[in-house]
Amino acid sequence: MEQRINYLEVAPEALKIMMEMEKYNGSTGIDRKLRELIKIRASLINGCAFCINMHTTDARKMGETEQRLFCVSAWRDCDFYTDAEKVALELTEHVTLIPTKRVPDDLYNLVRKHFSEKDYVDLVILINQINNWNRISISMGAFATTAK
Repeated sequence: MEQRINYLEVAPEALKIMMEMEKYNGSTGIDRKLRELIKIRASLINGCAFCINMHTTDARKMGETEQRLFCVSAWRDCDFYTDAEKVALELTEHVTLIPTKRVPDDLYNLVRKHFSEKDYVDLVILINQINNWNRISISMGAFATTAK
């Protein structure tokens, strides 16, 4: 897909705000590899090739394994994700698909067994941020570049 609009050039103030949110997300107590897994999972659900490519590349640079990257969409059936990672990935699915999945009380309570109240807020903000990026990238025609 060709880029339709250079949104960085057309709306720099809006993108500046988005980047400030990225700084915030990077400053939270959420593990940086988990942040990338969340971004990858949401991007897989949304079909955003640009973001999948970006975040799998970033995760590899952080030392994330190929096995965990390849299996993130089937995390329920894998024993190499921690319980905390699994509930964060489930929350990612529910927030990304909120019109049909919502966030039921039992999931909220399960997440809270592994994450503080502040962490829960930070997870939801992170999930919303990557969903926002996915929607911007897909709508504006961003594309995944080939590996070099």
